[in-house]
Amino acid sequence: MDHHSSSAATLLSSGDRGWKGLGAEFLHIRAGRTHVPGTESHRLGIHFGRAVNAHCQCDGQELRRQQKHGDIDIVPAGLDGWWEDDRDCTILRLTVRPELLQAAARELGQDPETVSLAPQFQLRDARLESIAWAIKAEIEATVPSDITYAETLGMALAIRLVENNGRMSATAGNDRAALSSRQQRRLTDFIEDHIDQSLSLADLAIVAGLSISHLKPLFHATFGMPVHKYVLTRRVERAKTLLLTADMPLAQIALAAGFAHQSHMTHWMRRLLGLTPGMIVRMHS
Repeated sequence: MDHHSSSAATLLSSGDRGWKGLGAEFLHIRAGRTHVPGTESHRLGIHFGRAVNAHCQCDGQELRRQQKHGDIDIVPAGLDGWWEDDRDCTILRLTVRPELLQAAARELGQDPETVSLAPQFQLRDARLESIAWAIKAEIEATVPSDITYAETLGMALAIRLVENNGRMSATAGNDRAALSSRQQRRLTDFIEDHIDQSLSLADLAIVAGLSISHLKPLFHATFGMPVHKYVLTRRVERAKTLLLTADMPLAQIALAAGFAHQSHMTHWMRRLLGLTPGMIVRMHS
């Protein structure tokens, strides 16, 4: 469900965020018919809120359907068409530059020159949808996250588009028994870089380009432990390193390693290492 801006009021936009390759607008679309000219970017329209009856024509396809919350239309660069809705509606429009799609293809070990998108309408894909709502949360935030987070979301979106192209199944690619080496690297790097912050399953799922329900078993199969246990292990290791190398108060080390407070750090060090911070310092002094 992608619409020309003349009939749309922009409620939120990434325009002033300095994002590269990815754009996002949250739009209120007026009822009626609108022409959508082709653009240089690929476009995704994700329907938000109550359903509307929609009629669209694009790339020789004509469809009449009820557009529901989470339905996704993908319109590749250069294609135009028209859309008609029986009442006002709200959509999240994402634009993806061809260069971002090519970078995603390289990440997946594919030839970037052969990557192209086919138009898809009323696609249901839990992974695309979760990435899209994370992007919406970013343009809603009064204080945006670090720009690298938007780049991570953009890459996750592009990777999913490349993986999903030509396959309408939302479960495609999820039948393997472990995380790919690329997903492992992205996850371990992200955890190390953000160890001092709150790490949610939702954030990690986005980084891996998976739904939470798929991330949990694949992560366990790959790392031999659940996500929360792995994160705790890395926090304990970070705290141990800081104890031995940094001249910092214990309370500060706890925060730098992502623990809520010093006693939280002491508890988990004793649980996982069998040692308290004081014992570790004494052993190495």
